[in-house]
Amino acid sequence: MNELELEIFEQSSDYSELRLRGGEGLRTRGLDRTAIDHLIEVVEHAYAEDSIAQRVFGSAELRDLGEILFDFLDGDERWFSQALADPRGATVRIAAGQRLRHLPWELVVRDGSYLAVSESAPLLPVRAASSIATLGAVVTQHNRPLRVLFMAASPEGVEPVLSYEAEEAGILEATADTGTELVVEESGTVEGLRFTAESYGPGYFDVLHVSGHATIDEGQPKFLVENELGGPALATAEQIARAIDGQWPRLVFVSGCLTGGASDRGTIPSMSESLVQAGAPAVLGWALPVGDASATAFASRLYQDLAAGQPLDRSVVVARRQLYAGHSRSWHLLRVYADKSPLTPMVTPRYTQGRERIRVRHAADEFLDPQTQISRVASRANFVGRRRVIQRCLRALKQPLGSSGAAEALVLQGMGGLGKSTLASRLLERMPTHQRAVWFGRVDLTKFRELTSKVTFQNLDQQIEATQILARDEVDLAVRLRYLFGGPLGQIPCLFVFDDFEQGNLEERDRGYVLSSEIAQILPALLKAIRESNSTSRVIITSRYQFPAPAGTTIRVEPLETLSDVEQAKKVANLPNLRPGSVTAPAAIRDRAIEAASGNPRLLDWLDKIVADATLDVDDLIAAIENEADRFRESIFARKLLDAQPTGLQTMLAKVNVVELPVPAATVYAIHDHPEAASHLRRAAQLGLLEEGADPETNEPRYFVSNVLRPLIRPLITDDEYREACAAAARSLYTIWVTQQPAADAG
Repeated sequence: MNELELEIFEQSSDYSELRLRGGEGLRTRGLDRTAIDHLIEVVEHAYAEDSIAQRVFGSAELRDLGEILFDFLDGDERWFSQALADPRGATVRIAAGQRLRHLPWELVVRDGSYLAVSESAPLLPVRAASSIATLGAVVTQHNRPLRVLFMAASPEGVEPVLSYEAEEAGILEATADTGTELVVEESGTVEGLRFTAESYGPGYFDVLHVSGHATIDEGQPKFLVENELGGPALATAEQIARAIDGQWPRLVFVSGCLTGGASDRGTIPSMSESLVQAGAPAVLGWALPVGDASATAFASRLYQDLAAGQPLDRSVVVARRQLYAGHSRSWHLLRVYADKSPLTPMVTPRYTQGRERIRVRHAADEFLDPQTQISRVASRANFVGRRRVIQRCLRALKQPLGSSGAAEALVLQGMGGLGKSTLASRLLERMPTHQRAVWFGRVDLTKFRELTSKVTFQNLDQQIEATQILARDEVDLAVRLRYLFGGPLGQIPCLFVFDDFEQGNLEERDRGYVLSSEIAQILPALLKAIRESNSTSRVIITSRYQFPAPAGTTIRVEPLETLSDVEQAKKVANLPNLRPGSVTAPAAIRDRAIEAASGNPRLLDWLDKIVADATLDVDDLIAAIENEADRFRESIFARKLLDAQPTGLQTMLAKVNVVELPVPAATVYAIHDHPEAASHLRRAAQLGLLEEGADPETNEPRYFVSNVLRPLIRPLITDDEYREACAAAARSLYTIWVTQQPAADAG
C-alpha cells in the first residue's frame, strides 16, 4: 500500500496547518481553530458510545459523519482525493494533537463508500504515536511460520465478564489451519507473561495478543490483568514492557473494550498508544466496547493473512473488510497505533522453499520431588489449563487459619492421569516462599521422620534439634510436631506433599476409603500441629479417592475434571505426533487417538507415542490405540472399581455418560431417578468415577463421567434406557440453562 503522512500542525492557539506528505511532496493548507472545534463537537456527539449510530449497522448518521471527516481532510483544494487515487490503497500516518488524533478517521467516506473497507484503493488510518522507527527502515521477513503469544485476562468480579476459554478457543480455531505457532500463556498474569516470554527467548514471537479490558486509573491507561488468585490487578504499559524485557514483537493486539480509545476528549492516551510509546512498533486496539464474536472474527482473518505472508497494513484492511461484509457494527472500532516502522510482511508465504516448520518443544524431565525423582510431572512450559483450579487452590493454601475458606490440607482428587501430581508441582512453584517436603506412596513413621532431611534449616543446630524432636518416640507425635512448629520450623514455612496417597495410605471400608492405621497416626497429628501453632505451613495430598477428614481438622478437596475441549486442543498442540499438521500419522489416525484419550492428559501422552510407530499400518495403528486405551483403564483400576459398586451406581454412571459435558446435580438426579441417587452421586465422586468440578460462572458443583470409562459402562444400559436418559437430560438442561428455572435439588 502507498505511504502517506498527514500532520495537523498547531501553529498558534487559533491557527493550524494541515500537511500532507506523499508521492507529490509536501502540500499544506490552513485550518481555522473554529473549524477544528466544530468538527470535534460534531463527531463526539454523533460517535458517542450510547448514540443510536453505534447500535445499527449501516447507520446513515455514521455515513454522514464519514463524509464530514473526508471533507475536512480534502478541503477546497481536493488534494487528499488526488493522493488516494493509487488503486493499491494508502496507509495514512496521522500526526495530530490529541483531540484530533482520537477522532474516528476509519469512517471517512468518498462518493458514498467507506474507504477503510473499499475493495479498490482502501485507506488505513494509522495514528502516529512515536516519531522513530523502532525496527529500522527495512525489516526482513522470516522464512518460518508466524509465531503468536496469546494471553487472556479475565479477573473474577470484573464486569463485563470475558470468557477467556472462549477467547482461547476462538484463537486456537482461527490459527489451526494457517500454519501458525500459537503459544498460550495460561495464568492471565503479568508474571506469567514474563515467564513465557523469557522461556522462549528474545525476539521469538511476531505477535503478542492480549485479550481483556483497559481502564483509566490515576490519570493513565492500564490493562486489567489477573493476580495469582484470579482477582483484578492493573498493569501499565511500562510493566508490560518489563515483563517482555523490552523485546517487543512486530505487533501487539490488545483486544478488549476501550483498549484503543483515548479518554477525556483525547487528552489521556489510549492503552494502545501507551504501548507504542513504551516501545512496541505497532499496536491494535478497540476504541469502544466490542463483541466477542467480532473480536474473534477479526483476529481470525488477521492471523490468517499474516501467516500467509501478507503485509501488516493490508492484513488489517482485509480483516476489517470481513467484519463489514458480515454486517458487524464494530467494523470501524479497530484502531492502529504505530511508530514509523514499516508495516511489511512478518513471515514468508506458507509453502516458500526452505521454510522452517513449527518447532515442537519437547517436554523437559521434571519431578514433583527433585530429591527422589520418582513422580514425573509436566514442566511449567508444557502445562495447560486449570487456571481457575490453581487460583482456588492458592486461595485455600494462603488463607490464614481461622478465616473463611482456610484449611490445613488441600486434597487434589480425581481419576488417574488427570494431572494431580503436575498440579501439585504448579502450586509449589506459585508459593516460592515455602519449602517442599514430598513423600510418594505409602508413608509410615520411619518415612515421615525423613522430614528433617527434606527441609533446609537455617543452621545445623536447628536441623539437629528437629531430628531429636522427631526421634522422641515415647512422646505423642502431635506433641512433638507442635514443638517442631514452635521451634526449628517456626520461621520456615513448608508445603508437605503426599503424592499418590491412595497407594498404601487408604483402606476400603463400607464401600469407601479411610486412613490406614499407619497414616492415621501421622496426618491428624500433622494437621492439628499446623492449626494449633498457627503455622503458615500446609499439606497437599494427591489421591484418586476422597476420604473423611480427621476429627478436629479442616481439609479442602479440589476434584479435577477431564480437560475441556480448549485445554485438550492446547495440550495436543504441544505433542509432537498428535498436533495439527504433524506428518507422523494420517489425520484420521490422529483424530481417533485424540477421541480415545477423552481429554485425559496422561492417555494423550501415551497415545502420542503409539501413533509414531512407523512399523504399523492403519489397521494396526487403530488396534494399537484401542489396546493402549484398554491398558490405561487397567492401570487406573477402572474395571475393579466399577465391579465393586452397587448396580444402581453403575447404572447411574452409564446414564450420566450420555451427556458429553459437565452437568449440575439436578440433571444427574433427573437422569438417575433412584431413591439412593444422592448416595450414588457422593460415592462415585469420592472414588473418582464421577468427576466433580465447579461451574466457572456459578461456582456450583458440576459432574461428568469421562468417556475413558465408556467401553466399560455403555453395555450396562439398554438402548431404550439410553434414549430415556438422553430425553431426561435434555429436559433438565433446557429448564436450567434456557428457562433459568433450576430443577429442585433432590440431594
